[in-house]
Amino acid sequence: MSDIPTGEVIERAVRLAGRAPSLHNSQPWRWEFDGTTLRLFSVPARLLPATDTAGRQMLLSCGVALGHLRAALAADGWRIRVAYFPNPTRRDHLATVSFEPASVVSDADRERARAIEHRHTDRLPFAAPPGWAEFDTVLRTVVDPADATLTVLPDSARPELARASRLTATLRRYDSSYQAELHWWTGHSFVSAGIPAAALITAEERERVDIGRSLPTVVGSPRRPELGVDHSAILVLSTERDTPESLVRCGVALSNVLLESTAAGYATCPLTHITEVPRSRAIVRTLTGLDAQPQVMVRIGAAGSGGENPAPTPRLPLSEILRTVPPPARW
Repeated sequence: MSDIPTGEVIERAVRLAGRAPSLHNSQPWRWEFDGTTLRLFSVPARLLPATDTAGRQMLLSCGVALGHLRAALAADGWRIRVAYFPNPTRRDHLATVSFEPASVVSDADRERARAIEHRHTDRLPFAAPPGWAEFDTVLRTVVDPADATLTVLPDSARPELARASRLTATLRRYDSSYQAELHWWTGHSFVSAGIPAAALITAEERERVDIGRSLPTVVGSPRRPELGVDHSAILVLSTERDTPESLVRCGVALSNVLLESTAAGYATCPLTHITEVPRSRAIVRTLTGLDAQPQVMVRIGAAGSGGENPAPTPRLPLSEILRTVPPPARW
């Protein structure tokens, strides 16, 4: 067996990595494969400046893509080593990935890779996640403390979280740049990016989810009426600092959380709107009880028996996210 994956394996892994969630499905990543290593770059042209003013979510999203790549390659029999920000003169060069053959491919590896294609951001209300106490223990084993700190918030924190969510919406209600950006990226029929109307919820459904970004709504019959209001578990991923490497690593942790939750049969919804606004972010920091920076929250729960099976949200074609380049010169 070669010590480098074939181009076909790389293409398959990068295509699956492209299923990672990102702010308004902006997909701000690009990969380069030189036959030996795979390099991950951010794409500042896909930054949403009114929403993601500091570029934190661009880096977080790229980290999720890196985590998805790891999962995809593990199922194909490869382990990866990651060098973060290896080129100090290029801050858009986030990571260089090298490879080694895996001694074994486990059922868990295959399940997590399959979860990539099943996972989607579900903005509807959730029932409480069954078997949560046992799964909480599992989640804490899949998040590397070097990448992020995981905090599961108690139900008693929900009123404060809901207040922080409302505060975020209020502060941004008259932000014309934010609103223009939001409406540009949501509800349209873009070929390969953005949030399609099918992934949005009605005004009635939004009222039943107390912690969610205020997106444009659609018209339709209420879904999951039997669930009433949202009863999801809420977790927070935090980092010690807001450095670029911390953000990419946190994205890797988020990938692990989302894929492990999906493989276990749960529905998920990442939330970043509250951590975009300093005042709301401070509320989340207080609720975690940590001297750390909250980066992203995740709702996890059961989708109920509604049987919704939404079409996959659009993604950029492989030709726009992967480029094959000549191998480095050897002297």
